[in-house]
Order: sequence, then C-alpha cells, then structure tokens
Amino acid sequence: MTRATKLKSRGNVFTPFTGCAHIHVLLTMRPLTENGEWGAKTKKVYVLDENGERVPLIDKKTGQQKVDKRNRKQWKCQTVESTDWNSRENAKMWRKDLADTINATNEQLGIAVHWEHRSFKEQGIDREPTIHIGAVANALEHKEIQTERGNINREIIKNNLLLEQAKEMLMLARQELHSAQYAKIKNEAVSVKNEFMEMIAKVRERKGRLDLPIVSGKHLRRISDRTVLQSADNAEKFITTRKIDSFESLAKFTEDRERKYQQLETVHLSKGQKLSLLKELSKMYALYAPIQATYKESQSLKGLAKMRYDKEHKDSLSKYLELKERMQSLLQNGEKITPKQWKAEIQSLQSEYDSIGREQTKTATELAYTEVIGYNKKNLERELQNESRQQNRQQSRTKRREEEI
Repeated sequence: MTRATKLKSRGNVFTPFTGCAHIHVLLTMRPLTENGEWGAKTKKVYVLDENGERVPLIDKKTGQQKVDKRNRKQWKCQTVESTDWNSRENAKMWRKDLADTINATNEQLGIAVHWEHRSFKEQGIDREPTIHIGAVANALEHKEIQTERGNINREIIKNNLLLEQAKEMLMLARQELHSAQYAKIKNEAVSVKNEFMEMIAKVRERKGRLDLPIVSGKHLRRISDRTVLQSADNAEKFITTRKIDSFESLAKFTEDRERKYQQLETVHLSKGQKLSLLKELSKMYALYAPIQATYKESQSLKGLAKMRYDKEHKDSLSKYLELKERMQSLLQNGEKITPKQWKAEIQSLQSEYDSIGREQTKTATELAYTEVIGYNKKNLERELQNESRQQNRQQSRTKRREEEI
C-alpha cells in the first residue's frame, strides 16, 4: 500500500548475480468505485485549446461542427487513463518513498546497505548501467554457469572500473596543474609590492589564517561556508586575480560590486515575483480546466440528460464557482487564460532567474571577501598598536627601575 494513494500492489525482491538488489512491483490499472467495485481502465475527456475551451468536432464535408441525432453539438474527445497510477511522475515518487523507507529501516537495524531509486544519469554518475539478464540467465549465473547476457554485464563492470581509474588519474593531473598555476600567480604577485600581500603574510604568520568579523557584514551573512574566506591562500588568489594592489583599489572594487549587487537583486526580485505568479496561475489552471469543461458540458445539456449528468458530476460542479473566482483573482488587467504561453514564460523566466541568482551569489562572495580583508587590516593595525603600547610601557618601567637602583 503506497503512502500517497490507497493503491494495492504486490512485489518481490530480487538480487541478481551482479549484486544489484531491486524489487518488482505489480500495480492494478483499474480504479475502485465508491461501491468497492473495479472501474474502467480508461475514460473519455474533452480536448481543450490553449484557452481552456472545448475543441469542436468539425464535419470535413460541411466545415461545420457536427451534431448528434438529438441535435446536440459534438466536441473532440480523447481517451485517457482513469487513474494516474501509470504516470512516470508517480512512479518516481513511489520509488523514492520505497527507497527512503528501506534505507530508514536498514539504518535502524544497523544494516550498512543503501538503496538508490535514481538512475546513474539522474545521479550525475558517468557509468554504464548493466543490462537486464532475465530469470533464466540469472538462475544459471547463481549456479556459476556463465551466460551471454552475464558476460555482457561482466564486460560492462570491467569497463566501468577502467573508467573510474581513468577519472582518478585525470583528477590527480588537474590538481598538479592547478598547483603549478597557483604557484606561478603567487610568484608574480610577490614580485610586485602589494599592501594586501604584506598584510595577509603578517596575519598568516601570527594566526595561520584570517579572522572573521565578530559582527558579520551584510554580505558575509549570506555565505554558508565562511571558513573558505579565512584561507590565506584563497585571499591571495582573490586579490591577484582581480588585480587589487592597494586599499584604494579595494574601495573602488567594493563600490563597483555593491552597485552590481543592487542591480542584480532588483532584477532577481522582479523576475521571482513574476515567476511565482505564473506558477500559481498554471497550478490553478490545472485544477480549474477540468471543472470548467464539466460545467460547460452541463450547460450544453437539457432536461433529463442534464439532470443525470449533474448528478454524476455533483462534486466537480460544486467547485466551479469557487475555482472560477480564484482563477480570476490571479489574472491581472483582464488577462486571458493562456496556459501554453504561461508554460513557455515559466521555462524562460526560470532559466533567467537561476542565472541571475548564480551571478548574485558570486558577487556576494566577492563582497564578503572585501569585508573579511578590510576587517583583518583594521584588526591587525589595532593589535600592532596595542603591542607597541605594551612594549613602550614595559620599557618605561624598566627604565624607572634602573634609575631607582
């Protein structure tokens, strides 16, 4: 029985010779009626245009909308499944629920086995999946009898291992290249007098890393992993790659980035509000469209046919006025219902919104670096002044003792 719906199923767990444990689940495709009887697998629904209107069924000979024997207008229909139990979206949701349940149970029992419902591609893993070998071949493999499909899987496993080894070698090569490039940048920076390099070197020598402000700045608060900003190496990379060589140039850089961040924040907020409205419209339309179609069909009928239809669709018709009001409240300035256009706008806006968000995060990180570097400059100056005063006081006390003697 699934968590999302009252859907009964039967399943068996399999562990083929590859060690990839999985489960086969059989689901019924028929809905259950209020009387507890099996319903039809499919049903007919009206085809709607982009504005949610029913599409008329046109007679090719006359070019006019068809009518039945009782002179009732005919509309295009399509056959759909009575339930959503065969949808890929629900299948993914149920697979995730099953994997989460098994993993939670394994954790309670101390079993170090993790079930994963996603494919290698969905996990971002560059690995070729093994093929399905079937019950007969699997039984033979368990008896240590090799099969053609089993040999294919063994070759895939071997190739995946070689691929992982190649990736590790590539990663090591990149690390060595990165270290060499950073050493070159650092040597070039050291060859030029740089106030920041001197300040960072002093802080590194005294503490090993940069200090974070006791009271975080407005941009530093937006950074989740602040320990990265304390790295002296990262601070040196930041100032050299942005060609900041004095505190005057830091002030100008900060001013430019502040202006850029404000612009990004304004655009990001505007697009986010528009995106939220479009998503709400699409969500509401998904609820409203089938109810609207039911209502229009009811209005097209008369007499006994209408009474029978209204009785069968009593629940849907009772929701019509409420959903219509909610739909109209979301539409602005007499805007029409255009779900296809909304979908296209959502895809475009989402891409722009995410891109601006990434640029905003990058700019916030740069400004957080300026806050940390500026704080360490002032903090170092204050510490050096305190040490100088203490040294002067110590020298004065020593001189007075010598004079007394």
